[in-house]
Amino acid sequence: MQRSLVRDEFRRAQLAIAALFCVLGFQYATWAARLPALKSELDLSEAELGLLLMACGVGAAASFPLVAALTRRWGSRRLALVSALFLGVLLLALAAAPNYPVALVVMCADGVGVGCLNVAMNAQGAALEARHERTAMSQLHATFSAGSLGAALLASGMSALSSSVALHFGVATVLVLLLTLFAQPALLQDEKPADAGADGAAEQDADASRQKTKRGWSLPARVTLWMGGAMVCGTVAEGAMNDWSALYMKEVADASARLAPLGIAVVSVMMVLARLFADGWRTRFGDARVVRVGSLLAAAGLAFALLAGGVVPALIGFACMGLGIAAVTPCVYVAAARQGSEALALVAAMGTTGLLAGPPLIGFLAHGTSLVWGMAAVAVSASLVSVFAARISWPAAAAPVAGAEADAKV
Repeated sequence: MQRSLVRDEFRRAQLAIAALFCVLGFQYATWAARLPALKSELDLSEAELGLLLMACGVGAAASFPLVAALTRRWGSRRLALVSALFLGVLLLALAAAPNYPVALVVMCADGVGVGCLNVAMNAQGAALEARHERTAMSQLHATFSAGSLGAALLASGMSALSSSVALHFGVATVLVLLLTLFAQPALLQDEKPADAGADGAAEQDADASRQKTKRGWSLPARVTLWMGGAMVCGTVAEGAMNDWSALYMKEVADASARLAPLGIAVVSVMMVLARLFADGWRTRFGDARVVRVGSLLAAAGLAFALLAGGVVPALIGFACMGLGIAAVTPCVYVAAARQGSEALALVAAMGTTGLLAGPPLIGFLAHGTSLVWGMAAVAVSASLVSVFAARISWPAAAAPVAGAEADAKV
């Protein structure tokens, strides 16, 4: 009975936190799906649209000091709820934006909201794993993708019914509010900050004591920078595959117009599947091995695709990339959360920067050389994850019995 009760508590909290991940994916994909309509309504040029997207990235990257302060002051539970509601309201604000400058401000605010919710929900996920000694983060990240898929389906349906962006975003806001209300009762209460885990704690404390400034603010510990490096390289690879795989299929692999979209489809499907099963891999093999082997598989698969050429090798390589890179960010978030809220906020901000800035950088490289060299840089970025991962203090693998016994007592 006691084990069943513990399991129920775990499942309730897991579903609540999953709702937050779904909110973030849903909100992001909602406005992204209507960019053509927003471009038309605001009469934007291609350059202005690019700047609008950049404003969101700038807001997310610059949110680190605010996120760290709010996490300390409010805790992850309150910050998650407030930022989720804030993101819902911003959809209405974007739909009602009368001109381009207002839309820029709204998108910058959206980036800040994304940064806040990203940190808060991953802190909740890490706390869930720590309290119940069970892996869950990879499945939580899979619900982000599910939220994006739901937003795409809603956008398609609403576009068929009406061309009104305001109506679409109004419906989306209601769904965001409902998901947030669903999550609220079962989110974890924040505990008092604890010392970082035994692995790497001595290094972190030594760095912090040496790097304290007169204001009492400390520079990031070395272990946090290694985590940030792994996160940046992982998100650069993830973002670049989303943005450039279809073009590679068409222009380099000579795929037909019908087959070209399969590039992003293969990456996306493999990432979702991998995240659904990665928590079991983490329990069995540990986060360190999952990240190192996964990142090397991603790099090797993409390198094979580039060297072999053709459609079939490309699809095989893209599948390896999706499979290998999927668990990197969930594992790094867990490791960063063990170092404290400021480390988590910094690593999350670096990850957002990599996700948003990586694809344009790959584009610049491809423009100056070729898309093959641009994708080669993606493979190098994936391989660098394993280099950074070797310097990170990873949590020990969870005891398999913790989850197995609980599941057996349904």
